[in-house]
Amino acid sequence: MMLIRYLSQIGRYFLMLKEIFNKQTKWPVMKNLILKEIDDLIIDSLGIVCFISFFIGGVVAIQTALNLTNPLIPKYLIGFATRQSVILEFAPTFISVIMAGKMGSYITSSIGTMRVTEQIDALEVMGVNSLNYLVFPKIIALLMYPFVICISMFLGIFGGWMASAYGGFSTSQDFIAGAQMEFIPFHITYAFIKTLIFAMLLATIPSFHGYYMKGGALEVGKASTVSFVWTSVCIILFNYILTQLLLG
Repeated sequence: MMLIRYLSQIGRYFLMLKEIFNKQTKWPVMKNLILKEIDDLIIDSLGIVCFISFFIGGVVAIQTALNLTNPLIPKYLIGFATRQSVILEFAPTFISVIMAGKMGSYITSSIGTMRVTEQIDALEVMGVNSLNYLVFPKIIALLMYPFVICISMFLGIFGGWMASAYGGFSTSQDFIAGAQMEFIPFHITYAFIKTLIFAMLLATIPSFHGYYMKGGALEVGKASTVSFVWTSVCIILFNYILTQLLLG
């Protein structure tokens, strides 16, 4: 019974994706909606992303340094390990899970509130494709999400350098040499491919839970929680699949 319910929800989700791209809203209206979503989802997220990235990068560098107890192990490995951790996993995946809480809750609660207050029904009565009007601008806005992850990568490595050099764990030259050592450009491509897919999940899964929720104000809160859980699960699952496909 539960399997059937999950399968029906997955089917409904893909039908929603198809409907989003039907009957487009007029461009002058859509342009303003997209700019508003960029401000709400991308610009408003930069502060928390910068703060977390800088300090987590520092923590990765310190923990790497503290585990390199053998004097034969070169100190430049601190920079190498920090770069690899930040670019491959921390920036694209860890930040996306955090954004599932911040962006996802905002998207679900805003669309869920419109559902509760019958604003979505009013859009449908006026002949507007409500899914295109509400969800499409979020998808377009989150195409800028790799820009956020790029800043996260830079600040993560910069935070590692600051913690390593000024914490006395290695010299600045050693850290920079390690950060440049055996750099594989495809790792950046891999991170951005993951980021774009995570952006699609961040835009659509919370929208799905907000759009199809039933009930009142209490259910809006429950829908936000459920959307965070499922967005995080899908991000972790796709992270595994994409890593296997692209790096395996």
